Amino acid sequence: MNEKLNEIERKFEGIEAELASPEIFSDMENYKKLSRERKRLLPIIEKYREYKACSASIEASLEMLSCGDAEIEELAAAELESDRKKLDVLSGEIRVLLLPKDKNDDKNVLLEIRAGPGGDEAALFAAVLYRMYTMYSEKRGFDVKIVDENETELGGFKEITLLISGEGAYSRFKFESGVHRVQRVPETESQGRIHTSTATVAVLPEADETGDIEINPADITVETMKSSGAGGQHINKTESAIRIIHKPTGIIVGCQTERSQLQNKETALRMLKTKLYEIKENERISKIAADRKSQVGTGDRSQKIRTYNYPQSRVTDHRIGFTIYTLDAFLDGDIDGLIDALTEADTAERLKADGET
Repeated sequence: MNEKLNEIERKFEGIEAELASPEIFSDMENYKKLSRERKRLLPIIEKYREYKACSASIEASLEMLSCGDAEIEELAAAELESDRKKLDVLSGEIRVLLLPKDKNDDKNVLLEIRAGPGGDEAALFAAVLYRMYTMYSEKRGFDVKIVDENETELGGFKEITLLISGEGAYSRFKFESGVHRVQRVPETESQGRIHTSTATVAVLPEADETGDIEINPADITVETMKSSGAGGQHINKTESAIRIIHKPTGIIVGCQTERSQLQNKETALRMLKTKLYEIKENERISKIAADRKSQVGTGDRSQKIRTYNYPQSRVTDHRIGFTIYTLDAFLDGDIDGLIDALTEADTAERLKADGET
């Protein structure tokens, strides 16, 4: 590990030297690239330098253990014990930092919520999830934009697609893909019987505009239509809504929430690129999964991942056995605790796999 860390430190120092050169500002693209790489390496370097300082302190304490002064030797022994414990902690933290980072973690997110079987109740639950993710995004400082929606007359959603923008957005949402189940007395039910219904969440990292995916104009069909909404809401008289069909894959995307046809088309193309990127990423993830089966996982929208039980005010994530009894706060966007637990479980799984290779 030390050899690898020394190599990273040399690379870091080389980057700092380049960034300190006046010539760097003549190539802003390279400057941005080096700045991003420095930012990525900085936490590792800071922890490694702390590790080296602790190691040096241990060496000094070992020398003082045989100095002949009983008082100094006692102090050195206490310092040695403390530093060895600290070194173990630092070693574990560095192992985590050295794990390969998900290249999508800093990307924006395309989040799709679709009502499952259950009619109006499932659509109303989809609206609950939409509200939960919106409130959570606001707490994290992410920007949320509705890019497509199919609203019901009762205020639910048959489906709704959000673009969530902000640094680290994908890292916070990537474990939300799957089937979310709700157990509650439906708002449409007057006899007090508990029903079960579901909604499906898909989380896609937004494709990079600089070249993750290229679309051949000959491969798409662009259709225009009038925007629509439940009960006559949000209806435009002009054909500003856009639907794009990708002929090679059959993928269909639409956007009707922007002010102009051009804006809707640009947003729809971003959605299409993201969906095509998802296909490409799923192939990569499947290859990884063949070597390491993750308990947490990402992207499998057919897996039942969570239950929201209203009578018991309980939320249970079935992948890691995480249960809390603060449903109201959770639905108000207080979901960081669960996301942190999922992240820690995934990190532990990756550390285990790393130790086996």
